[in-house]
Amino acid sequence: MSKIIFKAGEATVFTEGKDVTAAMPEILIGAVDGPVGAAFANMMAQSKGHTAMFAVRDINQLVRPATMMVPKVTLKDSINIELFGGVVQAATADAILDCVIEGIIPKDQVNDLCIVSLVWVDPGCAALAKEGKLDKADMYKNNYDATKLAIKRALNDEPSIDELIKNRHTVKHCMWEESWGEI
Repeated sequence: MSKIIFKAGEATVFTEGKDVTAAMPEILIGAVDGPVGAAFANMMAQSKGHTAMFAVRDINQLVRPATMMVPKVTLKDSINIELFGGVVQAATADAILDCVIEGIIPKDQVNDLCIVSLVWVDPGCAALAKEGKLDKADMYKNNYDATKLAIKRALNDEPSIDELIKNRHTVKHCMWEESWGEI
C-alpha cells in the first residue's frame, strides 16, 4: 500500500512565440485505494468533449502508475482529439515513466498509485495543424517537461506554504491587470 495518499501539482511550460504548444498539466497522484483512486475510477465514464483516456506509450503499453488524462477544454475537432491522443498522450506517458526511472515516483509503489492529469490542448492548434505549421516536437517537449515538473512538485509539496506567504505581494497571476487595483 502506498504512503502517498493525495498530492497535487501543476506546471506551465511554453516556448516563447509558440503559445499554442504550451503545456499546463494539473496532476493528482495518490493511492489507488484512496481519494485519487476513487476519482480515477469515476473518470471511466465519458463526458462529451472531455474524453478521458489512459496514458499509454504505445499500443499495449499502459504506463505505470496508471494515469488518466482528461482535457481541460472541450475537444471539438478531430485534429485536437488526435493531438490529445497522440502528441500529448505520448509526452505524458514518457514523462511518467521517466519519473519512475529517475526515482521521482517510487518504483516499488507504481502499482499502488494512480495519477489524474488534466491537460491543455490549445484550440488554436487545429488551425496551425491544418496549415502544416504546428510544431509537434515543441508540443511534445513542453508537455513532457511540464508533466515531469508537475509530478515532482506534487511529490515535494511545492511550492511550500512558506514560499507562497513570502511572495504573496510580489507574485501576481499572469492574467492580472493593474487597473484592477493592488495585489
